[in-house]
Amino acid sequence: MNTPESHSAEERRRRGRLGIGVIGAGRVGAVLGAALRAAEHAVVGVSAVSEASRERAENLLPGVPILDIPDIVERSELVLLAVPDDALGALVSGLAKTGAWQPGQLVAHTSGRFGTEILAPARAAGAIPLALHPAMTFTGMSLDLTRLADCSFGISAPAAVLPIAQALVVEMGAEPVVIDDEDRVLYHAALAHASNHLVTLAAQSTQLLASLGVEHPDRLLGPLMRASLENALASGEGALTGPVARGDVGTVEAHTRALADAGTEDFRAAYGALSAATASRAADRGLLSTEQRDAILKALQPELPGPEE
Repeated sequence: MNTPESHSAEERRRRGRLGIGVIGAGRVGAVLGAALRAAEHAVVGVSAVSEASRERAENLLPGVPILDIPDIVERSELVLLAVPDDALGALVSGLAKTGAWQPGQLVAHTSGRFGTEILAPARAAGAIPLALHPAMTFTGMSLDLTRLADCSFGISAPAAVLPIAQALVVEMGAEPVVIDDEDRVLYHAALAHASNHLVTLAAQSTQLLASLGVEHPDRLLGPLMRASLENALASGEGALTGPVARGDVGTVEAHTRALADAGTEDFRAAYGALSAATASRAADRGLLSTEQRDAILKALQPELPGPEE
Protein backbone atom coordinates (compact mmCIF):
# COMPACT_ATOMS: atom_id res chain seq x y z
CA MET A 1 0.00 0.00 0.00
CA ASN A 2 1.32 3.43 -0.94
CA THR A 3 1.19 5.66 2.14
CA PRO A 4 2.61 9.14 2.78
CA GLU A 5 5.39 7.50 4.82
CA SER A 6 6.47 5.43 1.81
CA HIS A 7 7.48 8.45 -0.30
CA SER A 8 11.19 9.19 -0.53
CA ALA A 9 12.54 12.38 1.02
CA GLU A 10 13.27 13.79 -2.43
CA GLU A 11 9.75 13.07 -3.65
CA ARG A 12 8.22 14.61 -0.51
CA ARG A 13 10.20 17.81 -1.07
CA ARG A 14 9.01 18.01 -4.68
CA ARG A 15 5.43 17.71 -3.47
CA GLY A 16 5.95 20.25 -0.68
CA ARG A 17 5.56 17.52 1.92
CA LEU A 18 7.80 17.00 4.94
CA GLY A 19 9.08 14.06 6.91
CA ILE A 20 7.94 14.89 10.44
CA GLY A 21 9.18 13.50 13.71
CA VAL A 22 7.05 13.92 16.83
CA ILE A 23 8.85 14.06 20.15
CA GLY A 24 6.26 13.55 22.85
CA ALA A 25 3.10 11.54 22.20
CA GLY A 26 1.11 13.40 24.81
CA ARG A 27 -2.32 14.83 24.16
CA VAL A 28 -0.94 17.63 21.98
CA GLY A 29 1.86 15.90 20.09
CA ALA A 30 -0.14 12.90 18.96
CA VAL A 31 -3.05 15.04 17.77
CA LEU A 32 -0.91 17.53 15.87
CA GLY A 33 1.08 14.70 14.35
CA ALA A 34 -2.19 13.14 13.15
CA ALA A 35 -3.36 16.48 11.75
CA LEU A 36 -0.12 16.97 9.80
CA ARG A 37 -0.32 13.41 8.57
CA ALA A 38 -3.85 14.09 7.33
CA ALA A 39 -2.36 17.00 5.37
CA GLU A 40 -0.19 14.37 3.58
CA HIS A 41 3.02 14.99 5.46
CA ALA A 42 4.87 11.81 6.44
CA VAL A 43 5.25 11.15 10.15
CA VAL A 44 8.52 9.22 10.20
CA GLY A 45 8.69 8.52 13.92
CA VAL A 46 7.27 9.31 17.33
CA SER A 47 8.70 9.09 20.83
CA ALA A 48 6.49 7.56 23.50
CA VAL A 49 7.69 6.42 26.90
CA SER A 50 4.64 5.79 29.07
CA GLU A 51 2.02 3.14 28.38
CA ALA A 52 -0.59 5.88 27.88
CA SER A 53 1.53 7.71 25.31
CA ARG A 54 2.25 4.48 23.44
CA GLU A 55 -1.44 3.70 23.29
CA ARG A 56 -2.16 7.25 22.12
CA ALA A 57 0.48 6.94 19.40
CA GLU A 58 -0.99 3.65 18.22
CA ASN A 59 -4.50 5.09 18.07
CA LEU A 60 -3.74 8.43 16.43
CA LEU A 61 -0.60 7.53 14.46
CA PRO A 62 -1.10 3.89 13.45
CA GLY A 63 1.87 2.41 11.66
CA VAL A 64 4.28 5.13 12.74
CA PRO A 65 7.34 3.61 14.41
CA ILE A 66 8.07 4.46 18.04
CA LEU A 67 11.72 5.51 18.07
CA ASP A 68 14.33 6.96 20.37
CA ILE A 69 14.62 10.74 20.24
CA PRO A 70 18.04 10.89 18.48
CA ASP A 71 16.75 8.59 15.73
CA ILE A 72 13.68 10.81 15.24
CA VAL A 73 15.81 13.94 14.91
CA GLU A 74 18.14 12.21 12.45
CA ARG A 75 15.27 11.12 10.17
CA SER A 76 13.13 14.27 10.25
CA GLU A 77 12.89 17.37 8.11
CA LEU A 78 10.56 18.89 10.71
CA VAL A 79 10.93 17.97 14.38
CA LEU A 80 7.83 18.71 16.45
CA LEU A 81 8.69 19.12 20.14
CA ALA A 82 5.53 18.52 22.19
CA VAL A 83 7.02 18.23 25.66
CA PRO A 84 6.30 20.05 28.95
CA ASP A 85 7.58 23.61 29.17
CA ASP A 86 10.08 22.82 31.91
CA ALA A 87 11.62 20.01 29.86
CA LEU A 88 11.91 21.90 26.58
CA GLY A 89 15.10 23.88 27.15
CA ALA A 90 17.09 20.94 28.46
CA LEU A 91 15.93 18.74 25.58
CA VAL A 92 16.95 21.28 22.91
CA SER A 93 20.33 22.03 24.46
CA GLY A 94 21.01 18.37 25.19
CA LEU A 95 20.45 17.41 21.56
CA ALA A 96 22.65 20.33 20.48
CA LYS A 97 25.51 19.00 22.61
CA THR A 98 25.35 15.68 20.77
CA GLY A 99 25.33 17.40 17.37
CA ALA A 100 21.87 16.09 16.57
CA TRP A 101 20.41 19.20 14.94
CA GLN A 102 20.89 19.55 11.20
CA PRO A 103 21.32 22.68 9.04
CA GLY A 104 18.05 23.58 7.32
CA GLN A 105 16.00 21.31 9.57
CA LEU A 106 12.74 22.79 10.85
CA VAL A 107 12.34 22.62 14.64
CA ALA A 108 8.94 23.56 16.07
CA HIS A 109 7.75 23.47 19.66
CA THR A 110 4.18 23.63 20.94
CA SER A 111 4.77 25.65 24.12
CA GLY A 112 2.67 28.75 24.73
CA ARG A 113 5.16 30.23 27.17
CA PHE A 114 8.21 30.25 24.93
CA GLY A 115 8.94 31.86 21.60
CA THR A 116 11.83 30.86 19.36
CA GLU A 117 14.54 31.91 21.84
CA ILE A 118 14.26 28.55 23.61
CA LEU A 119 15.38 26.94 20.33
CA ALA A 120 18.62 28.98 20.17
CA PRO A 121 20.91 25.91 20.50
CA ALA A 122 19.21 24.29 17.51
CA ARG A 123 19.31 27.53 15.56
CA ALA A 124 23.06 27.85 16.24
CA ALA A 125 23.46 24.51 14.48
CA GLY A 126 21.61 25.82 11.41
CA ALA A 127 18.11 24.61 12.24
CA ILE A 128 15.07 26.82 11.56
CA PRO A 129 13.05 27.65 14.72
CA LEU A 130 9.25 27.81 14.87
CA ALA A 131 6.83 28.19 17.80
CA LEU A 132 3.38 26.70 17.14
CA HIS A 133 1.06 26.82 20.14
CA PRO A 134 -2.53 25.60 19.71
CA ALA A 135 -4.95 27.73 21.74
CA MET A 136 -7.08 24.75 22.66
CA THR A 137 -7.40 22.20 25.43
CA PHE A 138 -6.79 18.65 24.26
CA THR A 139 -8.19 15.26 25.24
CA GLY A 140 -5.64 13.29 23.22
CA MET A 141 -8.40 11.59 21.26
CA SER A 142 -9.51 11.77 17.63
CA LEU A 143 -12.29 14.25 18.42
CA ASP A 144 -9.55 16.87 18.90
CA LEU A 145 -8.88 16.74 15.16
CA THR A 146 -12.32 18.16 14.40
CA ARG A 147 -11.82 20.88 17.02
CA LEU A 148 -8.76 22.17 15.17
CA ALA A 149 -11.11 23.66 12.58
CA ASP A 150 -12.24 26.21 15.19
CA CYS A 151 -8.81 26.62 16.75
CA SER A 152 -6.16 29.33 16.50
CA PHE A 153 -2.42 28.89 16.98
CA GLY A 154 -0.12 31.48 18.52
CA ILE A 155 2.89 31.35 16.21
CA SER A 156 6.33 32.93 16.38
CA ALA A 157 9.18 32.62 13.89
CA PRO A 158 11.88 34.69 12.21
CA ALA A 159 10.29 36.92 9.58
CA ALA A 160 11.85 35.03 6.66
CA VAL A 161 10.26 31.72 7.68
CA LEU A 162 7.02 32.99 9.22
CA PRO A 163 5.09 31.85 6.10
CA ILE A 164 6.21 28.28 6.83
CA ALA A 165 4.72 28.42 10.33
CA GLN A 166 1.54 29.95 8.95
CA ALA A 167 1.25 27.31 6.23
CA LEU A 168 1.67 24.42 8.68
CA VAL A 169 -1.12 25.77 10.87
CA VAL A 170 -3.44 26.34 7.91
CA GLU A 171 -2.76 22.79 6.71
CA MET A 172 -3.98 21.53 10.08
CA GLY A 173 -7.23 23.42 9.49
CA ALA A 174 -6.55 26.11 12.07
CA GLU A 175 -5.87 29.86 12.01
CA PRO A 176 -2.39 31.29 12.68
CA VAL A 177 -2.07 34.35 14.94
CA VAL A 178 1.37 35.96 15.05
CA ILE A 179 2.73 36.63 18.57
CA ASP A 180 6.03 38.44 19.13
CA ASP A 181 8.60 36.44 21.06
CA GLU A 182 8.71 38.97 23.88
CA ASP A 183 4.92 38.78 24.30
CA ARG A 184 4.64 35.00 24.60
CA VAL A 185 4.47 34.82 28.41
CA LEU A 186 1.63 37.35 28.62
CA TYR A 187 -0.11 35.66 25.69
CA HIS A 188 0.07 32.34 27.49
CA ALA A 189 -1.05 33.84 30.80
CA ALA A 190 -4.19 35.18 29.10
CA LEU A 191 -5.04 31.76 27.70
CA ALA A 192 -4.29 29.91 30.92
CA HIS A 193 -6.41 32.36 32.91
CA ALA A 194 -9.35 31.92 30.53
CA SER A 195 -9.16 28.15 30.19
CA ASN A 196 -7.69 26.68 33.37
CA HIS A 197 -9.50 28.96 35.77
CA LEU A 198 -12.78 28.29 34.02
CA VAL A 199 -12.30 24.63 34.90
CA THR A 200 -11.57 25.57 38.52
CA LEU A 201 -14.68 27.75 38.70
CA ALA A 202 -16.86 24.98 37.28
CA ALA A 203 -15.36 22.42 39.67
CA GLN A 204 -15.84 24.64 42.72
CA SER A 205 -19.44 25.46 41.84
CA THR A 206 -20.20 21.82 41.06
CA GLN A 207 -18.78 20.72 44.41
CA LEU A 208 -20.75 23.34 46.33
CA LEU A 209 -24.03 22.45 44.63
CA ALA A 210 -23.40 18.75 45.20
CA SER A 211 -22.82 19.44 48.89
CA LEU A 212 -26.30 20.99 48.99
CA GLY A 213 -27.83 17.79 47.65
CA VAL A 214 -28.14 18.81 43.99
CA GLU A 215 -27.93 15.53 42.07
CA HIS A 216 -26.93 16.90 38.67
CA PRO A 217 -25.01 20.17 39.15
CA ASP A 218 -23.92 20.09 35.52
CA ARG A 219 -27.54 20.55 34.41
CA LEU A 220 -27.76 23.74 36.41
CA LEU A 221 -24.36 25.10 35.47
CA GLY A 222 -24.05 23.99 31.85
CA PRO A 223 -26.61 26.28 30.18
CA LEU A 224 -25.65 29.20 32.42
CA MET A 225 -21.90 28.92 31.83
CA ARG A 226 -22.24 28.34 28.09
CA ALA A 227 -24.52 31.36 27.71
CA SER A 228 -22.25 33.51 29.87
CA LEU A 229 -19.19 32.56 27.83
CA GLU A 230 -20.91 33.15 24.50
CA ASN A 231 -22.26 36.52 25.67
CA ALA A 232 -18.88 37.58 27.05
CA LEU A 233 -17.08 36.71 23.83
CA ALA A 234 -19.71 38.52 21.76
CA SER A 235 -20.26 41.60 23.94
CA GLY A 236 -17.32 41.80 26.33
CA GLU A 237 -18.10 43.35 29.69
CA GLY A 238 -21.36 44.64 28.29
CA ALA A 239 -22.64 41.12 28.98
CA LEU A 240 -21.88 41.40 32.69
CA THR A 241 -24.80 40.60 35.00
CA GLY A 242 -25.18 39.62 38.63
CA PRO A 243 -24.96 41.28 42.03
CA VAL A 244 -21.55 42.94 41.55
CA ALA A 245 -22.59 44.55 38.25
CA ARG A 246 -25.82 45.75 39.88
CA GLY A 247 -24.03 47.14 42.90
CA ASP A 248 -26.09 44.81 45.08
CA VAL A 249 -23.95 45.11 48.20
CA GLY A 250 -26.28 43.15 50.45
CA THR A 251 -26.23 40.11 48.21
CA VAL A 252 -22.44 40.17 47.87
CA GLU A 253 -22.09 40.41 51.64
CA ALA A 254 -24.54 37.54 52.13
CA HIS A 255 -22.60 35.38 49.65
CA THR A 256 -19.32 36.14 51.39
CA ARG A 257 -20.62 35.31 54.87
CA ALA A 258 -22.36 32.14 53.73
CA LEU A 259 -19.21 30.89 52.02
CA ALA A 260 -17.15 31.68 55.13
CA ASP A 261 -19.64 29.88 57.37
CA ALA A 262 -19.68 26.86 55.06
CA GLY A 263 -15.93 26.47 55.39
CA THR A 264 -15.36 26.60 51.63
CA GLU A 265 -12.18 28.65 51.93
CA ASP A 266 -10.86 28.07 48.41
CA PHE A 267 -14.27 28.95 46.94
CA ARG A 268 -14.58 32.04 49.15
CA ALA A 269 -11.08 33.21 48.20
CA ALA A 270 -11.76 32.77 44.48
CA TYR A 271 -15.19 34.42 44.77
CA GLY A 272 -13.67 37.35 46.66
CA ALA A 273 -10.76 37.89 44.28
CA LEU A 274 -12.88 37.69 41.13
CA SER A 275 -15.68 39.81 42.59
CA ALA A 276 -13.14 42.49 43.55
CA ALA A 277 -11.64 42.42 40.06
CA THR A 278 -15.13 42.60 38.53
CA ALA A 279 -16.09 45.56 40.72
CA SER A 280 -12.94 47.47 39.84
CA ARG A 281 -13.32 46.85 36.12
CA ALA A 282 -17.00 47.77 36.25
CA ALA A 283 -16.15 51.05 38.00
CA ASP A 284 -13.40 51.83 35.49
CA ARG A 285 -15.96 51.46 32.70
CA GLY A 286 -18.63 53.54 34.40
CA LEU A 287 -20.92 50.60 35.19
CA LEU A 288 -20.53 51.23 38.92
CA SER A 289 -19.88 54.42 40.86
CA THR A 290 -16.78 54.73 42.99
CA GLU A 291 -18.97 54.51 46.08
CA GLN A 292 -20.62 51.31 44.85
CA ARG A 293 -17.25 49.79 44.08
CA ASP A 294 -15.90 50.61 47.52
CA ALA A 295 -19.01 49.20 49.18
CA ILE A 296 -18.64 45.97 47.21
CA LEU A 297 -14.96 45.66 48.18
CA LYS A 298 -15.87 46.17 51.85
CA ALA A 299 -18.66 43.59 51.64
CA LEU A 300 -16.12 41.04 50.38
CA GLN A 301 -14.25 41.23 53.69
CA PRO A 302 -16.57 40.02 56.44
CA GLU A 303 -15.46 40.51 60.01
CA LEU A 304 -13.86 37.36 61.30
CA PRO A 305 -15.04 36.06 64.67
CA GLY A 306 -12.71 36.89 67.49
CA PRO A 307 -11.14 34.35 69.87
CA GLU A 308 -13.49 32.66 72.28
CA GLU A 309 -13.73 34.43 75.59
